[in-house]
Amino acid sequence: MVRQTSQQTPIPVTTVQIGSAGSASFLLISGQLTATRSIPLSTRLMGYITRLNVGIGDNVRAGQILFTVSASDIQAKGGQVAAAIAQAEAAAAVAEKDYERYKILHQQHSATDKELENVTLQYQVARAQVQSARQMQQEVGASMRYAQVAAPFSGTITQKWMDAGSLASPGAPVLTLESDGNLQATATLTEDRIHHVRKGMPVHLKADADGREFSGEVAEISRSSVGSGGQYLIKINLRRQQGLLPGMYVHIRIATKAGTGSGNLRVPVESLIRHGDLTGVYVVSADRKALIRWLRIGIIVGKEAEVLSGIVPGEMLVLHAGGRLWNGADVKL
Repeated sequence: MVRQTSQQTPIPVTTVQIGSAGSASFLLISGQLTATRSIPLSTRLMGYITRLNVGIGDNVRAGQILFTVSASDIQAKGGQVAAAIAQAEAAAAVAEKDYERYKILHQQHSATDKELENVTLQYQVARAQVQSARQMQQEVGASMRYAQVAAPFSGTITQKWMDAGSLASPGAPVLTLESDGNLQATATLTEDRIHHVRKGMPVHLKADADGREFSGEVAEISRSSVGSGGQYLIKINLRRQQGLLPGMYVHIRIATKAGTGSGNLRVPVESLIRHGDLTGVYVVSADRKALIRWLRIGIIVGKEAEVLSGIVPGEMLVLHAGGRLWNGADVKL
């Protein structure tokens, strides 16, 4: 049966005019929390991990040894270098004695200039061989230090990629270390939005996990989208929030200047109606009838929802109704 709306008493409604996209005062985007410093830890040596001193979730201090890699080949080379140093020093000692003796003989005119020159050259070569062997010893010492990997800063172990006994290779991550303290939020913006964001802009955030709201400011803005699918990365510094962890998702609202055309339409959450998987709103037509508009909703921050499509600026949006509405119902303002 067709509802005869003309015989129905108009339903009183409260409305608000939908603003234009050009007058949007902020951007709504989704982001993710990250540590301000997060690095993979690896070794510069090829070898088996002999000791792994930490696990996921462990707090570590700067300079603490996290894992050790077998360096038996370097130790063997160290022994060879030590023997080479001893041999070079012995040869240098003999060369020095010859040099001192020939200097005296030369002064007594018992040795020719050529003989003194040859002995001097031999002494210089012996000294150079000692220096070369000692340089090799320093190189071995530096390589041995690479066998023990220490934490570059204080933080928390968040990933463990290998276990004791695994074969580590240069550049392959063994652990991931993230700094303690303040977090950052990272998000991406399309090319039509990135120009409206400036470093230092105030940011309002809402945690997806528990709904808490907090503030921050834009700290970094990428100026290239090469390799990121046309998206520009931004980073937002946050004040420390107890209970928030890296990896959690947040809704981000960035204030922009009015009239920039930088944002989508927004509607109050209280105006939304849901029917199964559909989300919509009622608008009032020129002849004062309620018309339903099905929307494509973006993210929701606070009491406002981002509308990607379904309505246009200037329409009258129904906030509250004094009775049950339906599509085509008569209303009065």
